[in-house]
Amino acid sequence: MARCPRGIDARGLHVTNLEALRSALDCVACDEALCLVDGFRVPGLCFEHRAVIGGDSRSAAIAAASVLAKVTRDRYMRRAAERHPEWDFDTNVGYSTPEHRAAIAEKGISPLHRLSFASIAYQQLPLG
Repeated sequence: MARCPRGIDARGLHVTNLEALRSALDCVACDEALCLVDGFRVPGLCFEHRAVIGGDSRSAAIAAASVLAKVTRDRYMRRAAERHPEWDFDTNVGYSTPEHRAAIAEKGISPLHRLSFASIAYQQLPLG
């Protein structure tokens, strides 16, 4: 159940995200609670849950969780910048900025880059 770049490449981002969400909810959910999930039902979850389409705009709890996830991811990317300074993860936090694409074109990919990431912004780059 690896959630590393190569694990995501092998299983796909959506499957990996659902596995991570199921694992997290298994740790914190309780029998009396209704878990709200942004967009998708979670197969194999043993707790009652509801998929909320457009959850960020319809649920304060989902919106707050999204903010926490973004802040956590940005912190992770800033730490990754210390190990992989060539890609400026501290300033682009992994988003496809022109500078980030230029660094990939010049230096190749880092161990953190997913080869399966399909973005128009990256299609011109030799990633594999």
